[in-house]
Amino acid sequence: MELRLERPADHDAVHEVHRQAFGDDGDHVAHLNQDLRGLIEPGSGVSLVAVDDREIVGHVLFTRSILDAPGRLVDVLVLSPVGVLPTHQNNGVGTALVTRGLELADDQGAPAVFLEGSPGYYPRFGFEPGEPLGFRKPSLRIPDAAFQVKRLSGYDETMTGTLVYSEVFWRHDAVGLR
Repeated sequence: MELRLERPADHDAVHEVHRQAFGDDGDHVAHLNQDLRGLIEPGSGVSLVAVDDREIVGHVLFTRSILDAPGRLVDVLVLSPVGVLPTHQNNGVGTALVTRGLELADDQGAPAVFLEGSPGYYPRFGFEPGEPLGFRKPSLRIPDAAFQVKRLSGYDETMTGTLVYSEVFWRHDAVGLR
């Protein structure tokens, strides 16, 4: 399996990955991903695909959001979505995508990556519950255990506060439990 940055020619295949990976919610997630992709700028954000036998079988996206810290606004990343074709799930594709994406986020100098996700899955990557570390979730609809953060090498202890999602998450009603 090859991991590489997403290319414009990959967009349709990535759309299909999310559509299939998320079942009944697949169209919603695929359209969210499509709009979030527009937030990626050079040096800020990561969009990776997993390719197996020349087929895109997985995708992960890290996009810019803001941490409203006491002394300043801090650019951070949000991991969402990550999807793997059902035929390739439980084979390490998602793990490889998240691991490599976090490495690239750290290389870009992002101080932290936030997500809403399973507290049983993401700790293996170093994610921790956000609120005990001084972070506030952007919505009360997000369960406390799902609001997680991974602090990267650019993090310092002054970087606490409220995560402010990009407008795209709100427009798609993709915040917290739906």
